[in-house]
Amino acid sequence: MAESARDGGADRPLNGIRVIELGSFIAAPTAGRLLADFGAEVIKVEKPAAGDQVRGWGLRRGSTSMLWRTLGRNKKSVTIDLYRPEGRSLVKELIRHSHILLENFRPGKLEEWGLGATVLADINPRLITVRISGYGQWGPYSDRAGFGAVAEAMGGIRYLTGHPDRPPTRVGVSLGDSLAGLHAVVGALVALVAQLRDSQAGFKQGGGETVDVALYEAVFSVMESLVPDYSAYGFVRERTGSILDTVAPSNTYQCADGKWIVIAGNSDSIYRRLMIALGRNDLADDPELQGNAGRVRHRDKIDGAIREQTQKRTLDAVMNILVKAGIPAGPIYSSADIVADPHFRARKMLETHRVEIEAGREEEVLFPSVVPKLSNRPGGIRWVGPSLGAHTDEVLTSVLGMRPTELAHLRQLGVI
Repeated sequence: MAESARDGGADRPLNGIRVIELGSFIAAPTAGRLLADFGAEVIKVEKPAAGDQVRGWGLRRGSTSMLWRTLGRNKKSVTIDLYRPEGRSLVKELIRHSHILLENFRPGKLEEWGLGATVLADINPRLITVRISGYGQWGPYSDRAGFGAVAEAMGGIRYLTGHPDRPPTRVGVSLGDSLAGLHAVVGALVALVAQLRDSQAGFKQGGGETVDVALYEAVFSVMESLVPDYSAYGFVRERTGSILDTVAPSNTYQCADGKWIVIAGNSDSIYRRLMIALGRNDLADDPELQGNAGRVRHRDKIDGAIREQTQKRTLDAVMNILVKAGIPAGPIYSSADIVADPHFRARKMLETHRVEIEAGREEEVLFPSVVPKLSNRPGGIRWVGPSLGAHTDEVLTSVLGMRPTELAHLRQLGVI
């Protein structure tokens, strides 16, 4: 697999920013991936011989998963054993020459390794340390183990996911981890902007920052007015399945070919256009249904009328009617549907990269592209997740100035 850049990426917005990623699994690696997409030099430190366990998650063939190829893209893989004092010394030197440190160990692990806040501040006073954990760096639960699934439960989203007559369910992806990664990037960039502002104002001292991201808080942050509704009205939101319980009509409907569509008639004018487009002028003109409150009271009647029409037509036929009428609607896509969709292609949301699927065998594989899209300095995928330790010699030589004999000695000891 080619691990060199597709393009030089000389004008990426985060060029010149060096990030040390000590994290594993999903949350911190998601943050590192986003920073790397926009030009940061992300040095991922992995355990020699083993690497990030995500390399083996979801394997169908070969020895390296497509999840790793996605989360590890644009990063430099360096193998260093953090459980060895020599390895920790190497990481300290890398931190000395970096801007951001990303980690998602349980609180106290960095301190156990002699990499606590005081030590890091002595090494690099301007270091931005991004710490991701299940419950945050302090509080009564901070020493508990916490993964994204647990965070989704405690943060409130699992309680609302699923149908009211069935148990709470997963949303289908590692949402808690991904949300934590996004918040980690926001925190890191805010800290970078603050440093830039301070330097422009003439402040020369310090400037370091610790960004504390708790997985459960990242989930809780997207729960809208869940708690205010409870606090103000004593109202506890429950699972509602596919409907939006405060607005009607907004639901999922099956079409004649067995495919599914989401239709959102969320405003008064859209509702009227929807009913007319589906040939139900009687419901469009019904005085009781002109406002959302009335439509919510008569949700079942409205949903039944919509369902009666969608079940007579294929998904494509329903979409044609609704698009012409300006109704927000969309098909429920599988991965195969996404790959076949022309809009994903036109927006360049799918990129082809050659990767080694099995030993000695490379294939063209589609990967999701970079989000968000910048007009002048866009991000890009220079390479997908590299092989374990692919950049160890390069990084230790270029960043720390180590000689080949030193590298050979550390490799013999099993430190790298």
